[in-house]
Amino acid sequence: MSEAPAAPQGASADRARESGIGLLLRPPEPRAGWRLLPTRVVAMCTVELQKLRHDRTELYTRAVQPALWLLIFGQTFTRIKAIPTPGVPYIDYLAPGIIAQSAMFIAIFYGIQIIWERDAGILNKLLVTPTPRSALITGKAFAAGVKSLIQAAVVIVIAALLGVALTWNPLKLLGVAAVVILGSVFFSCLSMTIAGIVLSRDRLMGIGQAITMPLFFGSNALYPVSLMPGWLQAISTVNPLSHQVDALRGLLIGTPAHLTLDFAVLIVAAALGITAASSLLGRLAR
Repeated sequence: MSEAPAAPQGASADRARESGIGLLLRPPEPRAGWRLLPTRVVAMCTVELQKLRHDRTELYTRAVQPALWLLIFGQTFTRIKAIPTPGVPYIDYLAPGIIAQSAMFIAIFYGIQIIWERDAGILNKLLVTPTPRSALITGKAFAAGVKSLIQAAVVIVIAALLGVALTWNPLKLLGVAAVVILGSVFFSCLSMTIAGIVLSRDRLMGIGQAITMPLFFGSNALYPVSLMPGWLQAISTVNPLSHQVDALRGLLIGTPAHLTLDFAVLIVAAALGITAASSLLGRLAR
């Protein structure tokens, strides 16, 4: 007696086999660039922050300078009342400015690191990957922002111990975090832009030192804009650090601030900084 003929396979099985063969012959289509960009940015930021696991001395040493500003400069000028800050003790007025200053000092020399990566051959390896240059720059910039955020938390704790009347409203503290990160993104991108122009650590160090103090003293970090001469007031209005300090004061101690304008300036400055640094990144690899 002959065997019964095998039942024909269903059409779904044929389609599954064909699709499986198709995957072997044709690689899967890559995801769109805009979908990959956030993951690449997060990956670069994570790689940068992992360096802190091996060496945390930078966080400790950079906390010394803002502590001295508050302990010595802040308390001394509060006693002598040399700088008028109506309705606010001077040390309260100073604390947000020192937060912005410490964040800027961390970010403004970030270009030195990217030049070191160029000299070590790391940057060339990163540039040949499919990761867009804007993602590389953005990841590094946001890593600088997170480091600055840690520094800002240290300054806030010191200020609170000194009796500065700070807000502890969670929403306002989130706003403070956003302001610190946006300011750090701009200043780190400014540093990486300069690195793409000068191509040398020594030159970048000299330029960084030359522009840091004018940015700091040309802002409202230490004194109100109304006390400045007219030409310095004009510079202060276009200085992103002034808008960062203004926003921090409004959020932390409740002084009158222009938060919408401040956030708009910081966002535009950060976007322009990322664009400029990304466009010059290729020069470092030549």
